[in-house]
Amino acid sequence: MEFRKVHGAGNDFVLVTNAEPRDTRVWAKTAERLCARRTGVGADGLVISRPAEDDTNVFEVACFNADGSAATMCGNALRCAAWVAHDESSGSTTAMKLRMAGVMHEALVDQEAVWVTAEVGAIQPRVLQTIINGRPTWFDSAHTGTEHVVAVVDDVDAIHAEVVGRVVRHHKNVAPLGTNVNFVQRLGRQALKIRTYERGVEAETLSCGSGAVAAVVIATMRGLVAKREVTVHNRAGEPLTVRPHDARPDRAAWVGGPVTQTFEGVLA
Repeated sequence: MEFRKVHGAGNDFVLVTNAEPRDTRVWAKTAERLCARRTGVGADGLVISRPAEDDTNVFEVACFNADGSAATMCGNALRCAAWVAHDESSGSTTAMKLRMAGVMHEALVDQEAVWVTAEVGAIQPRVLQTIINGRPTWFDSAHTGTEHVVAVVDDVDAIHAEVVGRVVRHHKNVAPLGTNVNFVQRLGRQALKIRTYERGVEAETLSCGSGAVAAVVIATMRGLVAKREVTVHNRAGEPLTVRPHDARPDRAAWVGGPVTQTFEGVLA
């Protein structure tokens, strides 16, 4: 089975197109094996993409985290799937629709970036509090297709993201599902810096598309940025850009940035 190793601004995936069987539930164990950093290909997740059976103009995308759990939303996985669809069409497919976990997303591929939409759902201020470096710190929650909490801090680099993230990810206030955990710092009028502890990877990730959207949603609510395009700087050094959706500015956002293929291979 042929695969591509692709990353969206540092968030890396093993990506397979048109794989069998079509029932993606059987891929959970495969994801654990392939995503293992020392004994597998190594990745944050496994992505399976294929044209939908009910509409060949739609791509059905499934994403499994490194622990085998299924992601309900992964912005960078969708961006990588859109880039691969564009590449396999020899560049003729630039606008498309992608469906992940039953939710439809728009995608655009241009020379500068790959863009996908993220749905913006419930926002809850001050959902939980913990101590970071001796200081009580509040987290707000924002649902951007999956669960996220966001803490606005003075210096994201001063935080031990994996230690704090692991505690907050399992906090009783976000039980039973748990949550992705984001630490956000304001850099300028329309710029943020982010670190993300990703549920399912159970570690800090270099980039998170839905987390970038959640960060912008909370930063906008807090008055740190205006409701227009925001640059979100990540650990990979490959920033993502988040902007409101033109037709649904209060309910959806575009997230865009680079996608890079690092290599191709064959699974024996």
